[in-house]
Amino acid sequence: MSFFSKLFGGGKDAASGEPKILGQEDYKGYKIEAIQMKQGSEFILAGNISKNFGEELKVKKFVRADRLSSAEQASETALRKARQIIDQEGDRLFDTLY
Repeated sequence: MSFFSKLFGGGKDAASGEPKILGQEDYKGYKIEAIQMKQGSEFILAGNISKNFGEELKVKKFVRADRLSSAEQASETALRKARQIIDQEGDRLFDTLY
């Protein structure tokens, strides 16, 4: 198993291989998903922000250095951070490389 698989693979759904979604919401026309990402016993702050532009779906993934002790905290914090990103960046967030 590679280093990155060990580091980021803890949140995958065993059946589908997709990241496990801890929470989601719609906010100002965007869909926000809090994604489970674990390192040891801690949860890493991670999520996706997506929006449809006509027939094209654009998705921006984000991962922050924050470590949280529970899936519930990770979900709440990721959703709050995503709302902050949307408020600050709007549609420009899909044009940046961060």
